[in-house]
Amino acid sequence: MSRSIQNSKFFVSRFSNIAASRNGRFLSIESNKTTDCKDSNKVNEPFKVEEAETVHAPPPPSEKLLILGGNGFVGSHVCKEAIDRGLAVASLSRSGRSSIQEPWASRVSWHQGDLLSTDSWKDALNGVTSVISCVGGFGSNSHMYKINGTANINAIRAAAEEGVKRFVYISAADFGVVNYLLQGYYEGKRAAETELLTRYTYGGVILRPGFIYGTRRVGSMKLPLGVIGSPMEMVLQHAKPLSQVPLVGPLFTPPVNVTAVAKVAVRAATDPVFPPGIIDVHGIIRYSQQKSV
Repeated sequence: MSRSIQNSKFFVSRFSNIAASRNGRFLSIESNKTTDCKDSNKVNEPFKVEEAETVHAPPPPSEKLLILGGNGFVGSHVCKEAIDRGLAVASLSRSGRSSIQEPWASRVSWHQGDLLSTDSWKDALNGVTSVISCVGGFGSNSHMYKINGTANINAIRAAAEEGVKRFVYISAADFGVVNYLLQGYYEGKRAAETELLTRYTYGGVILRPGFIYGTRRVGSMKLPLGVIGSPMEMVLQHAKPLSQVPLVGPLFTPPVNVTAVAKVAVRAATDPVFPPGIIDVHGIIRYSQQKSV
């Protein structure tokens, strides 16, 4: 009889232990009361989460821009815009260092070279991720083609050979009958555009502004072209249908502020999702009004 009682106690003990283990705890019958009392005193204690180990990932590669014609009217504003964005900036021009005495100018690496002689400036492409060309000029038809076309074509080819990711070319809008008067100018511009779209199918951007206004330096003088350009822009940017009129329509192309051109140029050179291709003056105005990414 006593043996049966002992066996029954053994089975009860085994059953209790198995039941407890199925609930996630392995407890004896004798310790149940003590453990339950302790559990009842706990009020939703939060789980302790160990802090994740910090992963020291390398920083993203820095952007370095080369501005061709960086000491000119448009080029200097492009340099300033890029510096304000915290980018590394270099400029290449035939005159070298700019005469501008402003704090941002001291942060630009100024190079002297001639785009018509590749050997004189190719070193300026070292470490460059994007190029913005503001090179252009007037003169005889042959001279205009050489400056606006050949010089920029040389730059596009050299940049592509060096593996530069993106190339932005500041070209010019069509002005109808004016195109025939400045034949070398526009033929050179369009030849450079064709080369860019061929070499940089996905990383080439062409900006086609019309008249670019802003404060232009001529020696020690400052010409406030915005006095004329700003009101014209306000009126003509809402007169887009007039620009479709044959022959004279392009004369209604609205002017654009030089700071807007600079802002869009730098964004196009550094934003990998900026659409490639040709951006007209209305597109420039639209993109300049968007917040920088």
